[in-house]
Amino acid sequence: MDELVLQAEALGRALKQQREVLALAESCTGGMAACAITYTAGSSAWFDRGFVTYSNLSKIEMLGVSVETLDTLGAVSEQTAQEMALGALQFSQATIAGSITGIAGPSGGSRQKPVGTICFAWAHRDGRLKRSTQQFRGDRAQIRHQATEHIFLGLMAMLNQS
Repeated sequence: MDELVLQAEALGRALKQQREVLALAESCTGGMAACAITYTAGSSAWFDRGFVTYSNLSKIEMLGVSVETLDTLGAVSEQTAQEMALGALQFSQATIAGSITGIAGPSGGSRQKPVGTICFAWAHRDGRLKRSTQQFRGDRAQIRHQATEHIFLGLMAMLNQS
């Protein structure tokens, strides 16, 4: 967790410098990214809120993810990640948001979406949007850790584009 906290601190400095405010929507990481962020004193200056939406119903109710998206593509899809990030923006005071949804294991995977398949999205109020799917290896803890690192890297990349 120490390296995640260091990454969160660096992200916080960049957010604060650019006067940006962050919201997160997490599924398979269960709030791990928000935990690393709030470990840092003063993070309330640049972190508005985190949504832990583990169930499909919570993704629908809290973030406005489409039932059709979940029925058609499933919770582990770039479209779901995109709708989660956009929902985090819509239902917060944030200017930038990131989302994580995937299969951390050890079970739950399939041939099409094996364990370690994690989908991400990053959205900014100015309309910028990026999404990706990564395949991580390791046990459940390692996959969740890698996913948290990846969301931070994507947020830094989006901040560096502005």
